[in-house]
Amino acid sequence: MTELHDDVAATLRFFMEADRLKGVERKNFLADGSRRENTAEHSWHLGIAAMIMAPFASEPVDIATAVCMALVHDIVEIDAGDTFAYSQSEEEVASKESREIAAADHLFGLLPTAMGERFRALWDEYERGDTPEARYVMAVDRMAPMLLNTAEGGSTWREYGITRERVIARNGSHIEKALPAIWASALAGLDAATAAGHVAAD
Repeated sequence: MTELHDDVAATLRFFMEADRLKGVERKNFLADGSRRENTAEHSWHLGIAAMIMAPFASEPVDIATAVCMALVHDIVEIDAGDTFAYSQSEEEVASKESREIAAADHLFGLLPTAMGERFRALWDEYERGDTPEARYVMAVDRMAPMLLNTAEGGSTWREYGITRERVIARNGSHIEKALPAIWASALAGLDAATAAGHVAAD
């Protein structure tokens, strides 16, 4: 009974800790431009995307695993913060891996052992990118802010001087390999945004 009580307490402790993800602000805006997105919203959106985009994946994926991975992969930002995809800070980029590993050790360590190990395995799998699910979720992860920026009018891209070429360099190879039809549509949207002046031409 003591072990059960301890597992319940650990589970609830992690649940409350996970609430902090709602306070981690990202650089990109919501599609309607009303405010910047937070990481919890981003993770939820990825979970939805992982469910609905699987028919367009270039290799078979286990949807349940992909959804769990999408929901888990950014939990480390509770401790490590969000590192902007186009960060100009060499120090921030260089420290990203060590900050996130320390965060994974702490946060997943709050859970009962078996669940903590499951979450950590999903996180490690995503970071390695060596399974169909990891490649798929990574593509969805790159695609989401690209689509939001395109829909919103590219405020973040203009704010940080991000060009069309940098958007493609950051996202193209991941999305095109895993979700070729989605990439074709996203690229068409990016070209339209470039023509409208929402993102600088190359």
